Amino acid sequence: MTTDVHSTPDTDSVEVVPGTGTPAEGKRLSPGEVLTISVLVFSAFVAFLSEMVMGVALPQVMADLDITATTGQWLTTGYALTLAVVIPTTGYVMARFPLRTIFIGSVGMFTLGTAIAAAAPGFELLLTGRIVQALGTAVLVPLLMTTSIGLVAPSRRGQMMALVTAVTAIAPAVGPAFSGLVMSQLSWRWLFIIILPLSVLGLVIGAIKMPNLTTPRRVRFDALSLGLSVIGFGALVYGLASAGEGGGHVSVATWITLPLGVLGIAAFVWRQLRLQRRGAAVLDMRIFGHASFARPVLVFVFLVMGAFSLVTILPLMLQQSLGLGSLETGLLMVPGGATIGIVSVLVGRYYDRLGARGLAIPGIAVLTAGWWFMTTFTEDTSIWVILATFVVISAGQAFAWVAIFTMSLGSLPSDLTGHGSAALNTIQQLGGAAGLAALIGVLSATAGGTDPADIAAGARAAFTVGGVLAVVALVLAFFLPRHAEVTR
Repeated sequence: MTTDVHSTPDTDSVEVVPGTGTPAEGKRLSPGEVLTISVLVFSAFVAFLSEMVMGVALPQVMADLDITATTGQWLTTGYALTLAVVIPTTGYVMARFPLRTIFIGSVGMFTLGTAIAAAAPGFELLLTGRIVQALGTAVLVPLLMTTSIGLVAPSRRGQMMALVTAVTAIAPAVGPAFSGLVMSQLSWRWLFIIILPLSVLGLVIGAIKMPNLTTPRRVRFDALSLGLSVIGFGALVYGLASAGEGGGHVSVATWITLPLGVLGIAAFVWRQLRLQRRGAAVLDMRIFGHASFARPVLVFVFLVMGAFSLVTILPLMLQQSLGLGSLETGLLMVPGGATIGIVSVLVGRYYDRLGARGLAIPGIAVLTAGWWFMTTFTEDTSIWVILATFVVISAGQAFAWVAIFTMSLGSLPSDLTGHGSAALNTIQQLGGAAGLAALIGVLSATAGGTDPADIAAGARAAFTVGGVLAVVALVLAFFLPRHAEVTR
């Protein structure tokens, strides 16, 4: 139940326009606010980097710990499941606790998980470390988005969300290359040993210097909502991941978990609708009543289904069809992330002038053309042609994501921004899992064998599905408002 009791921030809040609750136009960020965003960006980069290192390292981990591929896969699946379960509750966390407390808790949890993973003598403790890492990451990412969008004036939100987009793109792109480089010289433990001091550095600086820029509210946590989140989001992501790993064959477990997940999410939504009447929702559904939030999110669903799938299927084709090694493949993925980072920063300056639709439509059009061009790839296609296409798709993605993040979060009242960020990140997990399951299933079903030509044929079929998803996103982008109507 919501009360009127508020805690007092340690420092003054950001200057706002009287009566609006929004940052004053033209106001420069204070040194404390710049430090806050910088530490959040750095910590989020480290967390994203760690999230993506296990895929390349999995074969060595399996050999070292004497586990099967099915067991080892839980090091990535368990991470995704934890994110899917916890992220929907982060709107409550950001409303209930002050900024510094949330940061220390999330980065501290991630640091603890990294230390556990680095010292793990066996699979069970390594999996525990990965899950503890995910608990910290789940809160950190929405915290970065919400804090960044709340500190800057509306005219600068495009630039700020461009920075957030760059971080969330560069780190996953660098992750596989970093992992491949470390694995070529050292053991898998060094992936966590190297990341650990970086995480500690961010934790120490944030704990000492980060001001409390938010005003928490006393909101009673609803345990039933958490239970429904575990059942709904956890079962759905597990079912989708199992379907994708099944090589085109749907197991009994998938048939059970997918309907269970859908029912669980429906019950979770129903529970939130009841709780929000008294201001106690864990994830407030009123965010979807704002057209400037709901429409970009709908476009985002189809974009993220393709984006998550591409960074999995393209490396698979490069290795199994073109014969590249893991380190070479990882290095070839870096330019895509770098492109997103650079283009995001550049286009963020033009959001206020062009608006969401002016950025999203050309970006998705370029992205769509790239997907359809990939349907011509064979086992003899030049690596440089593949790389150039990937870079072009990444550039288009940057245009669209900056527009979507800025419009969706910038359109919400300040008390709903945390819930909007939680919803965006939850949809990213669910959409990514759904897209990956669909495209991997298509690849497995259409590849006639394991020869390079067969894998290339399966990849072309998957790219065709990705092209269809991109076309749907492009059509929906024409219905985006040019600018968000901000309600404060």
